[in-house]
Amino acid sequence: MAKSSTARRSPLWARLLTVFGVVLMMAGAGSFVAMRYLLNQLTSNVQTTSSVLAAEGGSNTRAETGELPAGALNMLLLGLDSRQGWEEQGIASRSDTILVLHITAARDRAFMISIPRDTIARIPADKSMNFTGATTKINAAYMYGSADKRGWQGGAKLATKAVHDLTGIEFDGVMVIDFDGFRGILEALGGVQLCVDKDMWSSHYVVNNGKVEYAKGADPTSPPKNALWFKKGCREMEPWEALEFSRLRHSANGDYDRQRHQQQLLRAIATKASSAGVIGNPTKVSSLLAAAGKSLKMDTHGVPVENFILGLKSVAAADLIPIRTNGGTFAGVSGGEGVTEDTRALFEATSKDALPEFLMDHSEMVISDGSEAS
Repeated sequence: MAKSSTARRSPLWARLLTVFGVVLMMAGAGSFVAMRYLLNQLTSNVQTTSSVLAAEGGSNTRAETGELPAGALNMLLLGLDSRQGWEEQGIASRSDTILVLHITAARDRAFMISIPRDTIARIPADKSMNFTGATTKINAAYMYGSADKRGWQGGAKLATKAVHDLTGIEFDGVMVIDFDGFRGILEALGGVQLCVDKDMWSSHYVVNNGKVEYAKGADPTSPPKNALWFKKGCREMEPWEALEFSRLRHSANGDYDRQRHQQQLLRAIATKASSAGVIGNPTKVSSLLAAAGKSLKMDTHGVPVENFILGLKSVAAADLIPIRTNGGTFAGVSGGEGVTEDTRALFEATSKDALPEFLMDHSEMVISDGSEAS
């Protein structure tokens, strides 16, 4: 596997949790009391459950020891693109970002595999939900699971089962991130620096009389005359702009570009969160960690959240290697997207903890930079 210029990679979405763990430890350096206070700021708002990964019978040794197990770890990361007020109205979200994070036993490398949201998959039946199963786009699994007021726990449970059935991968933890919840993180940071690689337009906002307004009605498929454009170039974006940029996908590469924009946003968040201007400001650190906790929902398989975060702290300094599925292009099948034979082999290697060896023979699957997808 070619090492190229990516020996030390910038933090992306898949390591966001551990980045905040490092932030709180750096900010509280030299003071155990300060570190515990900041850790509480992060974890006190995190919603947790033990129902997603609950084993059928038997005991959970993690819950007994309170520690992460030795060996390689697999985490499922689900990103929601819900709108404000949806939960109160009972509108179920789809998990439009689905990432598998494979962490080596040495905790020195982490591999990020994106499951395209339009992948056609079998969503298994679940008697406890009165769900009889369906074959459809995989991002609907979270929607079916969270329906009827079952909430994120039901959504995460069914999505985890669907991804497991598709990939064969067993998961050690599940994290749900609502991208609308990132607004608080961005506001705590005061915006972030982002680079737009080509002119793109928003399907969610329009400009009327020089004022940016939220668009009403269905998302358009082509830019209206008063569309809000994101012009090519690098600049400091306000919180709402940065969040909207992460949702842009009207381009030649559709959802693959959207995934890349989300990775760019989280890379920018992690970079600014660990900057001297934030680390050296206790008020900013406290606000940032509190906002981060509010955006996270987790199943840590019985391990206390603080132990889970501290147990993965070394991953924040590890190589994070983004992996290309389906050759980085849309593998069309009837009704959505398929999975190529190479991608199935990738899933199998991940399940067997043989990913580094597999990628030695499939170096073309390694994306050269986490903020770009060629």
